[in-house]
This record gives sequence, structure tokens and C-alpha cells, in this order.
Amino acid sequence: MCTLLLNPLLKSSADLVAKQIQYEKTQALIAEADRAFELIGRAIRMAGYQNSKTRDQQKKPKRENFKKVQYIEVQKRAGYRGSDALFIRHELSDGIDFDCIGNTLTQERTKSHLALQGFLVNRRASLPKGTKANGGSLICQSLDRQGRLQNTTLMNGVDGLWIQEISSASGKFSPDQSLFKVSLLMTDGAQVNIQLERVFATRNFL
Repeated sequence: MCTLLLNPLLKSSADLVAKQIQYEKTQALIAEADRAFELIGRAIRMAGYQNSKTRDQQKKPKRENFKKVQYIEVQKRAGYRGSDALFIRHELSDGIDFDCIGNTLTQERTKSHLALQGFLVNRRASLPKGTKANGGSLICQSLDRQGRLQNTTLMNGVDGLWIQEISSASGKFSPDQSLFKVSLLMTDGAQVNIQLERVFATRNFL
């Protein structure tokens, strides 16, 4: 009799614990996605930045040639499970500039006076044999002090990254701005899968 009475209570308690765990995982994934969106959005806003002082000092090409450089480059289906890759190039400002992992950008970390910030998703590395991966890894790509490409893992649990340029015909943005919809698919590798989207506008000439 006691067993019959306790079973429903135990099942309800187990269900509540499972739901609480799932809720906490969901909130953790959303927080990670928000951090990724902040970094990607900041990079998009920096795309194409041209420092007028360095341009004059270095005798840069005329502005019409400035247009030819790809300051935002989207490579479709270039990463893990068909994810896109995003590459941003910009000059350094007179203040302190940071790369996508928070390290200071310097002239040594540029190529042709342009800093690089890249975002792509790779398969998780260094997993123990037989371990199921909970998605891929969001990678930050930048230049080191010798101007060579370096990859740093920002976070795990990213199952997809997609970048889409969209129209700014709504009138909310300047015609000189470009809009990019960034989509992230976050996963715990089991039951929680969340797709989140944000739209970012460029601020500099493209």
C-alpha cells in the first residue's frame, strides 16, 4: 500500500527535477549564445573601419579602392554541419581595440594594416574516445603578433552558425549600412536544442 501511494509522488518529484535540470541547461545555453552575439555584433559594427590618421600617414589608396576590400566575408556551409563562417576586417582606432576573445589588438596583429576577426564552428577536438559531442565549438579566428592565423575556442555546445545579409528597406537604417542576421543553434547534445537570432547593422563604410 505504501509503495502504491509513494510511486506517484516519487514520479512527480523526478519529473520536477528533470524539468529543473532542463531549464537550467536552457538558460546556460542562452547565456552562452548572448555572449557569442555580443562578440559577433561588435565585430560586425567594426567592419570596414578606416582610421583617417593612419590612412594619411600610410598614404592609403583612394577611397574607390577601399571599396574593393572584403571587409565582411561570409563563407557559406564552410564549417561544422554546414555552418557558415564570418570574417571581419578593419583598421585599428586611436583607442584600445579588442579581438573576439578580449585580447588587445596591435599593429603587429594586422596584415596590410587590417585586423581580422573570424567566427566559425568546428567539430570539438580532444574528446575522449566514445564520448558523444554536445555540438561543435565556436571558434574565434585572429592574427597573432607574426600576422599568422590563430584559432581559439570561444565556447562549446554550438551546433550551427548561419549568417544572412538582409535588406534594409524598412527605413530604420541608413542605405550605407548593411544588415546581417546571425543565427545560432545551441545544444546540450541531448534534449535541449535552441535556435536564436539577432540582426546587426554595420556602422562603417562597406
